[in-house]
Amino acid sequence: MPFIDTFLVPFALAIISSMLIDNVVLSRFYGICPFLGVSKKPQSALGMGVAVVFVIVLASAICWPIYQLLALPEVNLPYMDTVVYILVIASLVQLVGIFIKKYSPSLYKSLGIYLPLITTNCAVLGVVQSNTDQGLNFAMSMANAVGTSVGFLFVIFVFSCIRVRLESSDTPKAFKGVAIALVTAAIMALAFIGLTGMAG
Repeated sequence: MPFIDTFLVPFALAIISSMLIDNVVLSRFYGICPFLGVSKKPQSALGMGVAVVFVIVLASAICWPIYQLLALPEVNLPYMDTVVYILVIASLVQLVGIFIKKYSPSLYKSLGIYLPLITTNCAVLGVVQSNTDQGLNFAMSMANAVGTSVGFLFVIFVFSCIRVRLESSDTPKAFKGVAIALVTAAIMALAFIGLTGMAG
């Protein structure tokens, strides 16, 4: 069917590619701060991951039409699009913070400073910026947003589960804490490099 070949398949492949092959954390090294800071407990990692999914998807859905309607490519102000994106992202993060604080105070407390830091999370801004820089249409922008954000959620949750196991393992004293976490992240990045062959 033409719809499947021309839209559905490229849409699904774009999601898989940005989620696994070009993972935002392990391939592009965006969002390392919350990746290391909020991954000590699976519950906190899951909450942060879901919040990032919400912000990235909604920011992409809002920023793409703004970029087109305001004709930002034609405005002779090189960084105007970045300013607009940051304002949109900051507003969305405030909404997420209010929602989490009201319905899950314990999660809000465990996320701590990392929740407002989503505003400056380069993963969020990087996705929105790359959508327009690559000239993606709205559908592909949303596929990139969904794939990237779900990839972030998947990686941070898996990483948090590994860190919980590492806490109870017999780790050498020199490697305890952040050191073994960085080694684990490096091994995960190497594992994801093996998926690059899928792109071909």
